[in-house]
Amino acid sequence: MLKDTLFRHPRQVGLHVLQRRDEGGARELTTRRLYLQPGGSASLRLNDEETILVLQAGSGTLTAGGRSWSVSRRDVFSERATALYVPPDVELAARADASLEAVLFSARADGGGEPALATPDQVSVAMRGRDHYTREVHNIFVTDPYARKLMVGETFNPPGNWSSYPPHKHDGRDGEPVLEEVYYYRVEPAHGFGQQMLYTEDGECVTHTVRDGDAVLLPYGYHPVSAPPGYQLYYLWGLAGAERKIALHEDPAHKWINAV
Repeated sequence: MLKDTLFRHPRQVGLHVLQRRDEGGARELTTRRLYLQPGGSASLRLNDEETILVLQAGSGTLTAGGRSWSVSRRDVFSERATALYVPPDVELAARADASLEAVLFSARADGGGEPALATPDQVSVAMRGRDHYTREVHNIFVTDPYARKLMVGETFNPPGNWSSYPPHKHDGRDGEPVLEEVYYYRVEPAHGFGQQMLYTEDGECVTHTVRDGDAVLLPYGYHPVSAPPGYQLYYLWGLAGAERKIALHEDPAHKWINAV
């Protein structure tokens, strides 16, 4: 049910699940948040799942597959992403130098492959839309040769703008590849909010008021997003499905706006 797709958990030190595959309608994705104080550490090993960690803020060391990387990011709004791909059955360890926050997406995948770090200069940036639905999209792990199922990136909504617009979906009901998605939200200033709408052609509809640190599961249907005036909205998106390919179906009732 679309109404049960908002996940709001207070930040806690350590590694914690925000939403889990096979619960609440999720078939593909599990989302975790890592939050460490200086000197803190945590680890994760998933036997049959690949994982992508996206640094949100802070600095520290990531270790996987016998390799280590020093990573840092001021925050999501001022610096591009650093992210680490970890194959199944490989331990991921993180140690914080300063307070460190990251989000991890995981999905079932075949084993093999090597860990791979995506650095800020490797992030692919594109402007999408126009007028009041202009937004900036950052592809992190989307067309890379490393991940088997996961696709991960970031979207930045200027204040007052819409994204995932015209409304689109990727649930396969109109022949497009079936992809499940999760959005993880940040807001600047942090006390603000955004609006996440989910709806289907047959009338199912819900709108979530999203706040900094919320996650929303997008199991099916159209899912436009809006940022209110005065607040910049960010969401980290993770996708997974049988086919590793982004192909969208826009709502026929609203796609006319592309031609205006």
